[in-house]
Amino acid sequence: MSSLKIYTQLQRGRAWIERVLGLRPGLMLTLGFTETGLVEGISAAGATPRDRRYTALADAEFMVNGLTPAPQYPLPPLQAGASPALISKAVIAGQGIPLVVLNAGLPQPLTVAHLDLGGKPAQCLSAGAALPLDVVHHLWQQGLAQGELLGAARDYLLLAECVVGGTTTALGVLTGLGVDAMERVNSSHPTCNHGQKQALVARGLSLAELSARPHPLAVVAAVGDPMQPVVAGMAIAASRTRPVLLAGGTQMLAVYALMAAMAAAEGCEWNPENVVVGTTRWVAEDATGDTVGLAELTGACLMATQLSFEKSRFEALRAYERGFVKEGVGAGGCAIAASLYQNWGQPELLSAVEALLARKAQLELL
Repeated sequence: MSSLKIYTQLQRGRAWIERVLGLRPGLMLTLGFTETGLVEGISAAGATPRDRRYTALADAEFMVNGLTPAPQYPLPPLQAGASPALISKAVIAGQGIPLVVLNAGLPQPLTVAHLDLGGKPAQCLSAGAALPLDVVHHLWQQGLAQGELLGAARDYLLLAECVVGGTTTALGVLTGLGVDAMERVNSSHPTCNHGQKQALVARGLSLAELSARPHPLAVVAAVGDPMQPVVAGMAIAASRTRPVLLAGGTQMLAVYALMAAMAAAEGCEWNPENVVVGTTRWVAEDATGDTVGLAELTGACLMATQLSFEKSRFEALRAYERGFVKEGVGAGGCAIAASLYQNWGQPELLSAVEALLARKAQLELL
């Protein structure tokens, strides 16, 4: 299938595709917040730290309500490019894919219908005490419960996230779990800011003083974010009966590593054959990271949409081809799902995203 490519675990990926071909997924968007995302220069998912404080709120409002004349939280301005939520929204609107929003821990109340999981925002991971351990355990249990409940109601689950600064907390969790993720993670910048990320993680892990073989949830409590235990729990529970697509790049590879670590530490029943990580080719082929190598280290099956914006009429979309933005809000996973459910290829995907961006531009002129 030319609209997507399997980068690791080829046989597992092909078998997974055969299981979901023609099926309609449910999109579960888990929102979280970490003060790591407010560190100057850490992320391009919002032009300023203040913008990044509201990115998850804006993405959720747009994903649920679509384009409206006066959103309470407009999509934040970016250094370059257009929000990846445009890709995800174009797919779920065009293909009638149902959406559930879950709040794992945000500093402000959401403006749209959602499931509140009783979490809390994380501190900057550099403190080595990102979240209270009891909160992490609670979010893990919430994830297991929601995965079982939501998985039973859908053909398969598409698990997406929005956590600004999440590639840095992903690096923290991967490193804390013993995965050599240095120089391998991605970012929303054209060239990944590896040095800045690594310095924050090193400081956090040093202050956390974890044991030689820490419990996986202790690692999350030290240097993670509230999305990670929720999505890991959801994916483990749902995988027992349904296929699961972890929609994202570095962040979902960290979730996959957390799933495997929890299965080993707690004896959690799960079916790895039912779980794949799906992203964009801008992430999978990012020359400033090593996504494929990271997938191989974690044992994950990695696939990516081959969506291209090279010939788009919008400069904001062509910016993706220069390395800006790359992924977010499940964009890559939604594009993969679109190709498997209603056979959308490059022309259909590009047309749907451009049409939505054109309407957004017209609305902003009014």
